[in-house]
Amino acid sequence: MAGHSKFKNIMHRKGAQDLKRAKVFNRLSKEIMVAARAGSDPALNPRLRSAIYAARKENMPSDRITTAVKKGSGELQAEALEEIRYEGYGPGGVAILVETMTDNRNRTAADIRALFSKYGGNMGETGSVGFMFDRKGIITYPATKASADAMFEAALEAGAENCESDPEWHEITCVMEDFGAVQSALAEKFGDADEAKLTWIPQTLTPLDEATATSVLKLLSALDDNEDAQDVISNAEFPQAALDKLSA
Repeated sequence: MAGHSKFKNIMHRKGAQDLKRAKVFNRLSKEIMVAARAGSDPALNPRLRSAIYAARKENMPSDRITTAVKKGSGELQAEALEEIRYEGYGPGGVAILVETMTDNRNRTAADIRALFSKYGGNMGETGSVGFMFDRKGIITYPATKASADAMFEAALEAGAENCESDPEWHEITCVMEDFGAVQSALAEKFGDADEAKLTWIPQTLTPLDEATATSVLKLLSALDDNEDAQDVISNAEFPQAALDKLSA
């Protein structure tokens, strides 16, 4: 019986991993499709270049990447995707943004609202918490690419706002309008970034106790698992104990 149980456990884990990979590929395909609307040449389209690079990092098959580009550029027929941002509050008054890509806004709105309600939050109107965040470009390189001083100097020369480094990573921040130019300038010098994307950065953080943090993490995880969610951002400041439990 022990062997049988172990086999079933392995199969369950593999099934979970396959589902996770399918979800990642679906999310990446949507991003490529929407990015390709602005042009199918990655050299001239920084968002598409970032999306394709992210897909390749996840070992997404090349033919699926090509198909997504063709669908986005109109070469192949595809469902009409809308980019919609939902906003709301979680436990402890945490502000949450959920960026989605969907072919059915009514379904997605209902699903996101239900998740906020189920996990102790409240979905608000557009703009209800968005003012607490700034839209920024984030570009990340491994620390091995350059020294902290060299990366900082290159980032500022490229037009970035800031560059912060630690023993593992360099994180470059820029305003949304300069994202493409900064990404391209750094790519010429250091190659493709490990990650390059536009995201929302909270202006201030909301500190949480351990119990509230656990509830917020459940809500964020449920929102991230939604099939239409592309990114979930909050202004939560989690205590280390809650993060330790999450990684255990």
